[in-house]
Amino acid sequence: MTTPEEYSEFSKFEHRVPSHVDGVRLDKHLGDILKNEAVSREKIKKLIKDGFVTIDDKKCTKPNTKIFPDMSISITMPVVENSIVPEEGDIDILHRDNDLIVINKEAGLTVHPCPSCPEGTLVHRLAHSIPEITQMEGFRPGIVHRIDKDTSGLLIVALNEKTRLALSEAFASRTVSKEYLALVHGTPPKSGEIKEPIGRDPKMKIRMAVVPNTKEAHSEFRTLYSDPKGKFSLVAVKIYTGRTHQIRVHMSHIGYPLWGDTLYGGGVKANSPLAPFASRQMLHAWKLNFEHPATKEQMSFTCHPPQDFINLIERLTLSVQRVALTGMPGCGKSVVLSALAKKGIATWSADTIVHKLYEHGADGWYVLRGRFGSEVCPDEGPVNRRALFERMQESKASRNEVEQLVHPLILHDLTCFWQEHSADPFAVAEIPLLHETHWDREIDIVAGVRCEGTSRQNRLKKNRDWSDDLIATMDSWQWAEDDKMKACHIIIENNGSLEALNQSVDKFIDAIMRVRAKKLQQTIDAITALWSE
Repeated sequence: MTTPEEYSEFSKFEHRVPSHVDGVRLDKHLGDILKNEAVSREKIKKLIKDGFVTIDDKKCTKPNTKIFPDMSISITMPVVENSIVPEEGDIDILHRDNDLIVINKEAGLTVHPCPSCPEGTLVHRLAHSIPEITQMEGFRPGIVHRIDKDTSGLLIVALNEKTRLALSEAFASRTVSKEYLALVHGTPPKSGEIKEPIGRDPKMKIRMAVVPNTKEAHSEFRTLYSDPKGKFSLVAVKIYTGRTHQIRVHMSHIGYPLWGDTLYGGGVKANSPLAPFASRQMLHAWKLNFEHPATKEQMSFTCHPPQDFINLIERLTLSVQRVALTGMPGCGKSVVLSALAKKGIATWSADTIVHKLYEHGADGWYVLRGRFGSEVCPDEGPVNRRALFERMQESKASRNEVEQLVHPLILHDLTCFWQEHSADPFAVAEIPLLHETHWDREIDIVAGVRCEGTSRQNRLKKNRDWSDDLIATMDSWQWAEDDKMKACHIIIENNGSLEALNQSVDKFIDAIMRVRAKKLQQTIDAITALWSE
């Protein structure tokens, strides 16, 4: 308890109880008559208890004291000096008038002083930029609501006590509309409502959690955008209550934690390539609507999220571009793949993987041995490819059977290849039967290597010792070249010298990077348009 003797400056308020007031509580009556003076009822109660109020010149310390007509009431208002030390710092002020300001708070800035953060807060910056707020009492002058330190976005600050009380009442009565943007893991439903009570986590006191029989909490969300690969979604969340960490708790509770939120399951490992891009929970106070306490005007504000939102979206969108090389036998796919590898591009070859799978004791060897026995897979050696080929020539059903045994093993290795190079701009896989196997569904860009028919056949005869019948058989198992090329995004011509082919490879790499950049920009433009509405 404080006493009048502890203050050096006071203001006095004298009042005589009117005739119509009979048996009313002292604190209620003073609250009614001082409402326009911006003195809250809680403050009045404290003044009474601390001995700053007299009735007929006698000190009264009981707020529930009944008062009657013609009583003389005197209130001594102590002028309390604010101990906030002003500090320089940037503040993004979006609106200012005589009663309030609306700011865009940066992420990483604590709103008001507390034991764990006694300085370096928004309040300290406000005290430097707007000295009049220091005329209000306490360590939170002007603060009527807050957002977490690592949450960015819109915040209202009152510039006088009367406005502060009015805004506090508006928040308490839920007439202020607040909507946030959040980047969450996964793909939530298009919309949803969450009405789960929030309280202190009984297992970890620094966390909040959905806890039965605690404070009601009400959130609504709508999904604005979901990444096609399910890595992230942009959601708009409207809150009707203001519980601590409400959005973070609710979204985590339904299985979609915020990116960067280490406290509620959305963080990334320190050694992850994503760590620098998700260093805080990705939450931004986006929209704010309220009635101005003085002018009664409807105030509406929208504030775009900061650059770190876009940076993380770019990083999550920029997964490896999965590029496939395809073409007819002898067209030069392997030569192109080798040229790409020499330039530092990650490459993979289906033929190379087949060779490994067919080695003695490898997975492919065991699978084929189980079906065809030692005739195709001898006890001491790799798969007898000639014997296997002869079986595949027996009928289409025989060929399909072999492919159904081997292709899943090849596809598994290809999937591992994409995962291994997920941080690369792009990686290239040589897949002769890309379209025939329908693996093109998992490919971002398909490049076809085309070669004039006679040259291609001459290469097969010279370099692989293929007969005309073998060439015809292998060609028959694939789409016609024209159909293959029509299904490709990029064509690499291989009808000239090796030097000309290398130049074509350089152009191919440039084309891939342009496609990648264009795709990324289209995604970013589409997402940023959503929060610019």
